[in-house]
Amino acid sequence: RILNIFAHKTVLAPMVRVGTLPMRLLALDYGADIVYCEELIDIKMAQCERVVNDVLGTVDFVAPDERVMFRTCSEEKGRVVFQMGGMGSALLSDPEKIESILSTLVKGISKPVTCKIRILPTLEDTVNLVKRIERTGVAAIAVHGRMREERPRHPVHCDYIQAVAESVSIPVIANGGSSDMVKTFEDMEKFRAAAGASSVMLARAAMWNPSIFRQQGALSVEEVMEDYIRYAVRYDNNPFNTKYCLCQMLRDRVESPFGKRLHAAQTNEEICEVFGMTDFYNKTKAELEARKAALQTNGDQSEQPKLEDDVITMPVRFERRDYPPQITPKMYLLEWSRKEKLDQPVYETEQRTQDRAFQSTVIIDNKKYRSALWEKSKKFAEQAAAIVCLRTLGLPEGRIGEEHSGLVNKRKRDDRKCAALDDNESALHN
Repeated sequence: RILNIFAHKTVLAPMVRVGTLPMRLLALDYGADIVYCEELIDIKMAQCERVVNDVLGTVDFVAPDERVMFRTCSEEKGRVVFQMGGMGSALLSDPEKIESILSTLVKGISKPVTCKIRILPTLEDTVNLVKRIERTGVAAIAVHGRMREERPRHPVHCDYIQAVAESVSIPVIANGGSSDMVKTFEDMEKFRAAAGASSVMLARAAMWNPSIFRQQGALSVEEVMEDYIRYAVRYDNNPFNTKYCLCQMLRDRVESPFGKRLHAAQTNEEICEVFGMTDFYNKTKAELEARKAALQTNGDQSEQPKLEDDVITMPVRFERRDYPPQITPKMYLLEWSRKEKLDQPVYETEQRTQDRAFQSTVIIDNKKYRSALWEKSKKFAEQAAAIVCLRTLGLPEGRIGEEHSGLVNKRKRDDRKCAALDDNESALHN
C-alpha cells in the first residue's frame, strides 16, 4: 500500500519560500499528485502553537512572534508532505546521523517518512548510502541527480538515479531535470524513464509555471499568476511571499515596467491592483469578514458560562492575533481589579501529562473562572482563564475592534509621557 503512495506520481519539490499553501494548492489543481512544503526547521516548529483558523478553514502553526510557519487545509489532506530539516546536503557526509534521524522518525510517527538526497561523488558511495537509508524503513527516497557542489547548469546524472532505483525496493523519485530535460508535461515521463525511477519531482520548472503538471498542456504564465493570486488572497498569504512567487514566474520580465510595479507592491491588495483584480480582492475579503462575524456570533451564543463544582467555565481559547500588540485580557482583568479595589487575580495552572497541555484557573473576588479547553502553553492558558472571567462579568477584554475601557487610553497616555520625557532628555543632552 505504501509503495502505491509514491509510485507513478508527479511531485512538487520542496522549495524555500515557494512551497507555501497557495503554490501547493495550485500545483494540485493542475495535476500534481503530491506536494512538498518548503523545508522547515524542526527547532522552530517545536516552538509553534497549533491554531485552528475557522475563518480561513486552515490549521496553522504559529511561531511565538505571530508568524505563520506552516498553514494547511483539507484540500491537500493526504497529498502534502511536511519537509523537515535544517542541515540540508551537509548531512550527506554523516551517514550515521542520517540513519539515526530517519530511524527515530519512522519509529516515532504513524505517517510514511520519505527522504531526499543529492548524489555523492561516486556511484558506489551513492548506492551504499541509499541502501542504508532504505534499512531505516522510509517509504520512498527522492534523488536529486546532482552532486552537492553542482548547480542547475550542470547536467543531471540520470545514470546515478537509475543505479539507485535498481539497488532498492522502495520507490525512487527522480529530481533535477528542470533545466535540461523537462519543459512540458510529456517530458516528465521521458525523464522518469531515463532515470529508471518510480516517480518524478519538479522544482524550478514548476516554480516558473506550475501548470506544467497539466496533462492537457501548460497555461500562459499570466493566467497562472492570476490563479495563484486567488489562492493567496483566499488563504491570507503573506504578501511578501506572494510577491516572491509571482516574481519567480515573471523570470526575466521582473525588470519590466509591469515587474517593477509588482515589486513595489507591499500588500496583497496592492498586488491585486497591479493585476487588475481589485474587485476579486474586495469580494473575497468581504466574504472572509462575513464568515468571521458569523463565527463570532455563533461563538457568543455557544460560549455561555457554566458552573462546574465551584468553577465557572466556558470553552474559549486565547488567539493572540485578535488583540493589539502589548494588550492582553490579563492586563484588562488586573486593571479592573485595581479599579474595584479587589485583590489582584491569582492564577492556578496545571499541566496534563499525556500531551503536556495546560489549563489555568483564575481566582478573583472569591470566585473561580476557567476555560474548558486546554492550551499549549501556560501563558495562553492564563489568558484564556482571564477571558472567561471578563466575558462572564460582561467586561471588555481588549480585542481588536472592541469598545475598550480606559486601559488602552491610559497606556497611550503613559506612552506619550515616556516619549515626552525622552524628548526632554535628548534636548538637555543637546
